[in-house]
Amino acid sequence: MADVIRVDGPRASFTCPGCKARHTIMIAPSRPGTPVWTWNGRKDQPTFKPSILVTGTWPITDDEADRIMAGEKIEPEPFRCHSFVTDGRIRFLSDCTHEMAGETVDLVPEARP
Repeated sequence: MADVIRVDGPRASFTCPGCKARHTIMIAPSRPGTPVWTWNGRKDQPTFKPSILVTGTWPITDDEADRIMAGEKIEPEPFRCHSFVTDGRIRFLSDCTHEMAGETVDLVPEARP
């Protein structure tokens, strides 16, 4: 099976099919107080515990950037991605703000450099 995560020192990352962006977690301690997830050691069928929660705002669109430059105030749209990764599959919890909330899908293999 192909690798679906990238491991770089104490970090593991994967492309989230819900957010269409990379999510990165710590799998080894790097400094005191940093949360660390357990990992089953497999890059092809990873399991991480506990759940992974990513919050932030969606990037603004070109249209929104033009409106900001014209002086309009634009409020960034918040997002939330909450999931469990088990045996290479990602289960999106119902509190996600993207269209894959409540779904479970395979992680996509990493592109080769």
